[in-house]
Amino acid sequence: MPMELTQSRIQKIWLPNDNRPALPRRSCGPQLANSPTVIVMVGLPARGKTYISKKLTRYLNWIGVPTKVFNVGEYRREAVKHYSSYDFFRPDNEEAMKVRRQCAMAALRDVKLYLTEEAGQIAVFDATNTTRERRGMILNFAKENGFKVFFIESVCNDPNVVATNVMEVKLSSPDYRDCNSTDAMEDFMKRINCYQASYQPLDPDDYDRELSLIKVIDVGRRFLVNRVQDHIQSRIVYYLMNIHVQPRTIYLCRHGESEFNLKGRIGGDSGLSNRGKKFAVALNKFVEEQNLKDLKIWTSQLKRTIQTAEALQLPYEQWKALNEIDAGVCEEMTYEEIREQHPEEFALRDQDKYYYRYPSGESYQDLVQRLEPVIMELERQENVLVICHQAVMRCLLAYFLDKSADEMPYLKCPLHTVLKLTPVAYGCRVESISLNIEAVNTHRDRPENMNTSQKPS
Repeated sequence: MPMELTQSRIQKIWLPNDNRPALPRRSCGPQLANSPTVIVMVGLPARGKTYISKKLTRYLNWIGVPTKVFNVGEYRREAVKHYSSYDFFRPDNEEAMKVRRQCAMAALRDVKLYLTEEAGQIAVFDATNTTRERRGMILNFAKENGFKVFFIESVCNDPNVVATNVMEVKLSSPDYRDCNSTDAMEDFMKRINCYQASYQPLDPDDYDRELSLIKVIDVGRRFLVNRVQDHIQSRIVYYLMNIHVQPRTIYLCRHGESEFNLKGRIGGDSGLSNRGKKFAVALNKFVEEQNLKDLKIWTSQLKRTIQTAEALQLPYEQWKALNEIDAGVCEEMTYEEIREQHPEEFALRDQDKYYYRYPSGESYQDLVQRLEPVIMELERQENVLVICHQAVMRCLLAYFLDKSADEMPYLKCPLHTVLKLTPVAYGCRVESISLNIEAVNTHRDRPENMNTSQKPS
């Protein structure tokens, strides 16, 4: 007999009408019906492994796949409080080798806990893992626990790139807190040499031909991919092939204040108010002052963003994916009208703003999926100005600033303010620049004393 179904009031999706427990809330992204995955980083020190680990984890969490980095270096610093010198990493230092192995095992125990008991789907094991013996140990661990394994090896033989990475990232490490930069650089280069002697790169043509892996060569100049097993691994490969480390700036702003903003109405396709038009002129002056080379300008396909871009007198590209969240039956209504005409929907959205889907409309979760191609193209580009909308800007900002699904719908993105994002070593620096044109405040704070277990009144 066909099973009876009940529609979830918040997400508007159909669920079995029985007493089975619901899936964990965080698993509402891409559903992985198969085993959890351990991503194993491979490579010499200062090859960007931690950069890749953190950036990839930020992306996977943003698309709804619970992911966590386990950095073995942090376990080592916890076990050995005071780093003395590169001698600790010499292959003939038996006592240190024992400590390093214990740290790797402690990290793997935490990986197991995360993937089996904490609803994790992907664990990133961030260490050098430069020997076949160490990688074999990880493969055995994964086999015993039913985890898939995907290797990411970062290979770079350009001494200038390595030296830049050491200067920008490694010298600020806790290992060199009380050390001058010259001595720290010398020590770290000797540390790399300790690994170099025993380094066994992944060999997809022979020894490692059965493994799932990607080799990232010279910071993305070339890639070698072997035996991709599933959908999530293919997404990881696609993401890694789109990112780069060239200096650039991303500017995010909303359209100028619209006529509907003035009336407190959501959605729709109204034009700019008089103050919104003044903002567009001010934005033109701001862009000229930035004096950026080859600036790309992107808008949605809605009138208010296009009117804003027109004032810049520069070429721009329209993206349907950048259109504002679809409020469905609530389009062009005020919040007061929604509260009066759809009281249950109003209360449900306040309960869980990220997962709540407007009837015949979208949720923030839907918006994230819609914006993934925009993120991929932003990662490929250099200087870009994105003129968009409040919910869209929140989703983009959450990606760059590593904000959770719970925080995302409440990020402040005021009208007539430009957010300047500058990628740095392991994250993104953000600068908020008001263009000093008054506008209405469209931000709604998180309701107090509201949680996801409450029933709407």
